Amino acid sequence: MSAEDSEKAYSSSAGDDVPEYAGERAVNKKAAERFGVFAPVMEKLFDYGVEARGVERVLENERDPKLLWNNLFMWWSVNCVLTTVPIGALAQAFFTLSFGNACATILCFGALGAAFTSGIATLGPKTGLRTMIIARFSSGYIGGIIYSIFNILTQLGFATTCVILGGQTLAAVRPDTLSLEGGVAIVAVLSVIPCFVGYELLHRYERYVWAPILLVMLFLWGLGGKAGYHVTAQKAFEDPAGRFLAGDVLSFGGIVFGSFTGWAPVAADYNCKLPVNTSAWAVFFMTFFGLYLPVCFISILGAALMTITNPVYVAAYEDGSMGGLIAQVLTPWGGFGKFLLVVLALSVIANNMVNTYSTGISIQALGRPFAVVPRMFWTLVGFIAYTIAGIVGREHFSDILSNFLSILSYWTAFFMVITLEEHFIFRRKGGPLGGYNLDDWDTPSKLPLGIAGILAGAIGVAGAVVGMAEVWYIGPIGILAGNPEFGGDLGFELAAIFAGVSYPFLRWLEIRLVGR
Repeated sequence: MSAEDSEKAYSSSAGDDVPEYAGERAVNKKAAERFGVFAPVMEKLFDYGVEARGVERVLENERDPKLLWNNLFMWWSVNCVLTTVPIGALAQAFFTLSFGNACATILCFGALGAAFTSGIATLGPKTGLRTMIIARFSSGYIGGIIYSIFNILTQLGFATTCVILGGQTLAAVRPDTLSLEGGVAIVAVLSVIPCFVGYELLHRYERYVWAPILLVMLFLWGLGGKAGYHVTAQKAFEDPAGRFLAGDVLSFGGIVFGSFTGWAPVAADYNCKLPVNTSAWAVFFMTFFGLYLPVCFISILGAALMTITNPVYVAAYEDGSMGGLIAQVLTPWGGFGKFLLVVLALSVIANNMVNTYSTGISIQALGRPFAVVPRMFWTLVGFIAYTIAGIVGREHFSDILSNFLSILSYWTAFFMVITLEEHFIFRRKGGPLGGYNLDDWDTPSKLPLGIAGILAGAIGVAGAVVGMAEVWYIGPIGILAGNPEFGGDLGFELAAIFAGVSYPFLRWLEIRLVGR
């Protein structure tokens, strides 16, 4: 197939030539045509339920209003998982915060992160596009590619933490017979199977899986209480009130913010099949509570478990990280406790399915040469990448989680600000552009040049650099925000402010000079 034929086949696969109300089968047939001699096989695969659609826009006649409640249940399932527990534990393990200050930080920074992410989610029904494609309307085709690369790394990072913690926990059930590498592989394989099928199976699974996992989390709260929470246990190790304590709160707050906003680059991916007239406020609040309630509830559980001072529990954490501590908490229930441990280990599949699916979508968003390859293939590529990364990094879970979530918050901060400013300032009714010409989503010559978005993003990076506080680097402003040895992380705040201030002017100038 020539490049010209490939482009033609790709552009027609969006369903533009499918008769109105023709149904999913017609869409599948049209999507399969671009695979030439393999078209009959691909069409049969699509008819059996494997999702044919990739990054193509979902047209209005292909939307389903019954999917509205999925915004709540899906995000609840994605975050009501084992991988959310260690986020709260980092408050004491890395930043010596007391339980009270850890909770306050989770609640406040979590609300901010959930609000921004929910704002991005509202763009899905309005456009029928995936999040990384929506980014093209602010940062152009090239800018969209840059964000897609960031997002691929983000989703693979999330997936790596999922398979490591799930593998740790499975290995803790039968330490003599199952290696950590084996546990990582099991979780990875079980995650990729539903993602290979696609959107519908993913939503169906996420609609229900939150309920049994929430019950297990309640069991953990109770068993932790039986072991003995000592909420003042870390108070003696906490930095005194003032600059040092503020630095600890800011650094942990950046991690909490990143744990929420890590979903922003995929937030529209999972509601782009909702009708265009779906209430934006309904989408916003369902997404907000689907994120905020489980993440806060379970992160605070992680912080609470770190207050247990029983030497046996402390040793379990030191020897087996969070997976070992949770295994110890469930020990009093014997065999049933081990069963619950297996359930918890497998809960990460709900989280990792989203990482895996969106990795494939983001690879397709790199451009037409990638988009003509079926999403399911890129899903398998992502699966191989994070499985290898999980096995290699299996002994360093806490370090990976802490550094990954901190850095994650930087780029998502300026990405969200730029995307939302484009929507509310330039694309609003009566604004300079008056809305989106959605048919242009894959036509670079009709999209913005992207100079404004790319420059504002670069300025946001500069803000992150001067404000960040990592083990390997502390910025000149970050060092002023906390202990001179460790600093205080202001990276995401300054990234958002620098980009937010610069983008409106740069975009206004771009529209004035170029007209788009």
